[in-house]
Amino acid sequence: MATVLLVRHGRTDANARGVLAGRAGGVGLDEVGRQQALRTAERLGAVRLVRVVSSPLMRCRQTARLVIEAQGERPEAPVERGLTEADYGDWQGRPISELAREPLWQVVQSRPSQAVFPGGESMLAMQARALAAVRRHDAAVEAAFGPGAVWAAVTHADLIKSVLIDAQGRPFDEFQQVAAAPASVSVIRHHAGGARVLASNSDGAGLARLLSEAER
Repeated sequence: MATVLLVRHGRTDANARGVLAGRAGGVGLDEVGRQQALRTAERLGAVRLVRVVSSPLMRCRQTARLVIEAQGERPEAPVERGLTEADYGDWQGRPISELAREPLWQVVQSRPSQAVFPGGESMLAMQARALAAVRRHDAAVEAAFGPGAVWAAVTHADLIKSVLIDAQGRPFDEFQQVAAAPASVSVIRHHAGGARVLASNSDGAGLARLLSEAER
């Protein structure tokens, strides 16, 4: 099937301050985040992307715009609500240091399959909608452009980790063992029998060579 590049947005001021931004509006890239996203976009310029799908939140749309601008031919660029940030409910906007003292924090860290954010969604529900969105776009890209096509999904750390843990065939309770740093790239190729993770939490360097080798 087609190959998806899971791109995390660059750093935001909320990231730098240790605040759980969630779905709050107006949270964009800070200058460090913009430079991170620009470097990733430049590296991805060596890969022909047929579609760049983005979470509707500002930080992802800003990152996606840089990725699109680095492409020689402008790819399709839809916004996908299924890739929006987790609904953290009452946790949204609170400092991570404060949340770490909540009883639920230990559940999120050690048993995320049982975690439900107060006033928000469960972590398993987040994974389900992320996987549904990725698989839907994967199938559409392959139908339109063929099995060798490559597309990118610009989204959030927890969604990327959810998709990666599934592709690796690991239980969801190992979720916190997966990383997705700001502006990192993870590469997954789905196939009829499952999925193959070609790269995880990469800084974006050498992706064109990696994808070429995978094709061979």
